[in-house]
Formats: sequence, structure tokens, C-alpha cells
Amino acid sequence: GLLTRLQTSAPTIRTLSTSRCHSQSIPSSLWKLGRLNHVAIAVPDLEKAQALYKDVLGARVSEAVALPEHGVYTVFVELGNTKLELLHPLGEKSPISSFLQKNKTGGMHHICIEVDDIKAAVTELKEKKIRVLSEEPKIGAHGKPVIFLHPKDCHGVLVELEQA
Repeated sequence: GLLTRLQTSAPTIRTLSTSRCHSQSIPSSLWKLGRLNHVAIAVPDLEKAQALYKDVLGARVSEAVALPEHGVYTVFVELGNTKLELLHPLGEKSPISSFLQKNKTGGMHHICIEVDDIKAAVTELKEKKIRVLSEEPKIGAHGKPVIFLHPKDCHGVLVELEQA
């Protein structure tokens, strides 16, 4: 009768859980991710690429610099908030040579993100099963330590970490 109708028509009141937010229970890292330093683009013709960014688009473009340890020539294109790094093979064993064999016209090769403590970052990322492509950081194009993370562990993107 009346009691049944009152029970079924009464509004349902929900209470919010007072449990702690998950992010509060995650320990903070010993290192911090910083800003995007550059996006690297592999190019089959370095002079043509330099001319595009300098003469056509009006950007400030550096001279080519050889980095034998990495097997590349690099050119930096200055943008307001970041840089583009144009990469061209240096030598037959260059990782850029194999990239360009698969991508004849070139394309995005990697992104570079700054970190405030590269050694702590590498240690923690290894613990989290993120593979690094070298045992120790190497000196990169900016004269600072860099290390690359395996693209299969980073959703298909080759990620370079650079000491800020």
C-alpha cells in the first residue's frame, strides 16, 4: 500500500566517497620533466631543408654541425618557444640513414624533453620497465647529457631526455 509507494518514490540520496585521491598516494619523483626542447626531423637534403626554414619561412637557422658520436649532422631552427632539429646522416652507420631508407622524404624522428636530473630519471624509468637505448647518457648537440627512450615503450615515439 502506501508505505510501498513512499519507499519507491522517495528520492535516492548518494554520498560522495571520502577516500583519498590516488595522486596523493603516488610518491613524488626525484626528477621533474621540463619543457619541450626540440622536435627532430630527419631530412634527406640538409641544404634544401635549411633553405626552406631560412629563406621561405624566415626562421633563424644555425649552421650544420657534425656530431660523429651520434652519426648525424644537426641544424637548429629557432622558434619562439622551442626549436626544430634537422638531422642528416653522418657516415654509413648513422641511425638517420636507416630511418631515411624507410622514409625517403624524411619525417619526424624524435622529440626532446628536458629533465632536471637525467641520472635520477634514467634510474626511475628503468625501474618502471622503460628501456633506454644506451647504458649511460651521452653528450648531445647542446653539450648536455642526453639519453633516448625506446619508442615501443613510449607509444611509438622516440623520446630524447636532455639534462636541463
